[in-house]
Amino acid sequence: MFANYDINFIIFGIMPYVALTVFLVGSIARYERDAFTWKSSSSQLLRSKQLIWGSILFHVGILIVFFGHLVGLFTPIWVLDTLGVPYGLKQWMAVLIGGPAGLAALVGGTMLIHRRLTDPRIRATSSTLDILILLLIWLQLAIGLLTITQSLQHMDGAEMIRFMEWSQSVVTWNINAWTTVVDVHWLFKLHIFLGLIITMLFPFTRLVHIWSGFAAPFRYLLARSGYQIVRSRRRRPLEERRRAFDKRQGQRGPSASTPAE
Repeated sequence: MFANYDINFIIFGIMPYVALTVFLVGSIARYERDAFTWKSSSSQLLRSKQLIWGSILFHVGILIVFFGHLVGLFTPIWVLDTLGVPYGLKQWMAVLIGGPAGLAALVGGTMLIHRRLTDPRIRATSSTLDILILLLIWLQLAIGLLTITQSLQHMDGAEMIRFMEWSQSVVTWNINAWTTVVDVHWLFKLHIFLGLIITMLFPFTRLVHIWSGFAAPFRYLLARSGYQIVRSRRRRPLEERRRAFDKRQGQRGPSASTPAE
């Protein structure tokens, strides 16, 4: 049945849409079903020293890598041409900025993996998916650094332009997008494939806390009610608690119906 289908078409032509669908629908479904699981489940209280250095290196590096990919892949090629940015210069920027950032994230990720696997208390609070997604991200970073060896052989930027065309063709629903990357080096293909796998796993892991980081400022500015709601765990009415307090103190305080001066 699938004999006539090229594996490149499945991975680079169909899989991106499957990954994006799972990513969006899964994230929305998780928020609707288990909103309180949108958290990083921090283990800082269990062991903070190694977490601080590992977390800083990992998060700073991964943010630079992420936004570097986002801007680098989805900036229209005509914008580069209009601004007169040489493709080779963009390729050098990707190597010189993305390389150190990826290395920092890899070192930080190694520290976080070591901490999570070797500390019995942290290991006991980690789910299988917590460990799996961290290992996959570490592997993705390592493969990304290895692709630099291939990028250095194409410093004219031609190979980079192909990945830009593929990414932009995918989001514009070009069914022939996969043909753009069909003959690139296998390291690039593996890097893309693993990135799609991580995208599909995103809604089912603690990575969903990234959504909160992006959405929190907008929710605070646009959707907040303007005041803070504080819910007390005490069950006795406020006036009853005030009378009990006044009795202990030997003086009468303001009532619930009369505001304090």
